[in-house]
Amino acid sequence: MHPHPLFGLVAAILAVIPAWKIVAKAGYNGAWSLLIFVPLINIIMMYVFAFSQWPTEKSRAP
Repeated sequence: MHPHPLFGLVAAILAVIPAWKIVAKAGYNGAWSLLIFVPLINIIMMYVFAFSQWPTEKSRAP
């Protein structure tokens, strides 16, 4: 028995929405969140976003 085809679409939307908000709050274009669907790149980008200086932090620096 296979899950309903809309299940994948709903799961994708539920994954992208919070990722888009987080990336946008960091000061990047929210479209970067679409990389969560690319295997291996999603893990690399998570580390890039975690350890790089965000544009919003640069604007607050003295």
